[in-house]
Amino acid sequence: MKIKLRTGTIRTQSIRRIGIHFLPHLRRYRAKLAAAGLYMLGATLVEILRPWPLKLIFDAVLIPQPATTAWVNSLPVVAHNQNALVLAIVASMLVIAVLAGWFRYRQAYYTASVGQRVVARVRYDLYRHIQRLSHSFHDARSTGDLLARLTGDIHRLRDLLVTSALRLADQSLVLVGMFIVMMWMDQGLALVAVAVVPLLALTVVRFSGAIRGATRKQRKRESQITGTMAERISAIREVQTFAREAYEEQRFDVQNQDSMRAGLRATRLTWQLNRIVDVVLAVGTGAVLWLGVGRVRAGVLTPGDLLVFTSYLTALYKPIRRLAGLTSQLAKAQVCGDRSVSILEIEPEIRDAPDAVVAGPLRGEIAFDNVSFAYVKKAPVLRDVSFTVRPGETVAFIGGSGAGKSTIGDLLLRFYDPTNGRVLIDGVDIRQYTLASLREQISVVPQESVLFDASVMENINYGDLEATPEQIVAAAREANAHEFIEKLPDGYQTMVGERGARLSGGQRQRVAITRAMVRDTPILLLDEPMASLDLTAETKVRDALTRLVAGKACVYITHDLEAAAKADRVMLVDDGNVIELAAEDLADDARMERMLGLQTTAGEA
Repeated sequence: MKIKLRTGTIRTQSIRRIGIHFLPHLRRYRAKLAAAGLYMLGATLVEILRPWPLKLIFDAVLIPQPATTAWVNSLPVVAHNQNALVLAIVASMLVIAVLAGWFRYRQAYYTASVGQRVVARVRYDLYRHIQRLSHSFHDARSTGDLLARLTGDIHRLRDLLVTSALRLADQSLVLVGMFIVMMWMDQGLALVAVAVVPLLALTVVRFSGAIRGATRKQRKRESQITGTMAERISAIREVQTFAREAYEEQRFDVQNQDSMRAGLRATRLTWQLNRIVDVVLAVGTGAVLWLGVGRVRAGVLTPGDLLVFTSYLTALYKPIRRLAGLTSQLAKAQVCGDRSVSILEIEPEIRDAPDAVVAGPLRGEIAFDNVSFAYVKKAPVLRDVSFTVRPGETVAFIGGSGAGKSTIGDLLLRFYDPTNGRVLIDGVDIRQYTLASLREQISVVPQESVLFDASVMENINYGDLEATPEQIVAAAREANAHEFIEKLPDGYQTMVGERGARLSGGQRQRVAITRAMVRDTPILLLDEPMASLDLTAETKVRDALTRLVAGKACVYITHDLEAAAKADRVMLVDDGNVIELAAEDLADDARMERMLGLQTTAGEA
């Protein structure tokens, strides 16, 4: 397999970007990180002491060495008492093991504590940012990709920010400490032991770039799988209606296999790195043992010294091997960090102006002043559109599918800004208001109302979080919803299922109308609220809408000419233009069909 050598520039820039966004979270927990560092230092010192009891067993008990024996005999209690000496050595080994375990436990506890807290804060920041990104961003992204970044990527990022970073520091500290002791014992052997380190460093650098590339592909494939699952499971009725289970299984299998292959490549690279590291370390170990035995025979080292040195050598190479493994983890975590940062660095196209003010209670006079808009450059949807909707007035907008009717609603809610012209409410450009205060004064009943997987009460309450149960019930009566809600298994506490799946289309619309009534805003946007309803449901919804629009400035987007005719005024949206229709135009069905260019039935705007 060909492994490409990567320069460190891109990686360094990437880590710097990640650090800029996430290090402030780590600073919140610097006391816990400092505690973890102290316990790490304690564990390192204990690790350095671990082989010394064995040296005493060799040099003072099994193969007595004059210098060691003389030192032991100078100690109280164990002097000239082999049994006491062995008992003391065993006790010291037990104390070292207990201390090492305690230090490692405390270090792991503080590390995990910081890691979990940082993950929670980063996930919150990412979710908060995604909530505020513009519709143009969400239109271009799959839900599955965003879910993957909010879940799997964030957990991998913890490895980069806390877990792997502290392990890297821990293993580096152990490595340095043991190397110092080895240099004190025998400089020549110590230098031979670390002679393999440059070769290992070069190997790690060569592999890390390839592992990052493979991991990036794997995370991309996993995001695609998550998107496919989220979309298809939410549309399970359509899948089963068209008997496309086998087709979807085949599509999923292709994506699943692609993800598996990408994952196998990353795993294969990791194990190739581990294999090379093991071979290089074996060469280093063999060289040290060969020279070490010669030094023992020459009397330069005692057998116990060689045992300690060999133990240190094993302990020294263990951090090096772990550092190679951490390289793989860090490479994967860095990819996930890049994916998260790439979202956090996207600025919302629609956001509050620096001098935006909170909109006070509005009267609700809407004005479009020479508004032009295009989703894509050179493909205008609206051209120099001007009209006014006065408080208490209902203005219907009709037109063919794709004519731009729903775009009027999107501009009113400021999901997009006009490319030219202004949208005004009460004579003020809506860009001068904060987004939240603007949208708080507009109620919407869309063509397909989205309900959350919560109770009926909670879904209605979403319109006004401060509404009381009594207000909700009163609004439900006005919306012709109270009767059917009471017949549900748990009444207002009945869970409606994801997107309101346990309710009929008409019931969902009446819950949405109730939500709008509870909200009670001066401006109302109705976007095909009766499309796809049966006659009975339509009658009840139409009756509820009549009460809902009373006294409000209402923008009513519809294909229904009968409903449009009851509005105070009717506007035709055609080829980017908005034209007010006269009463005689509405009365001439043939003329209206020619003007609309389609049958006067429901469809998409």
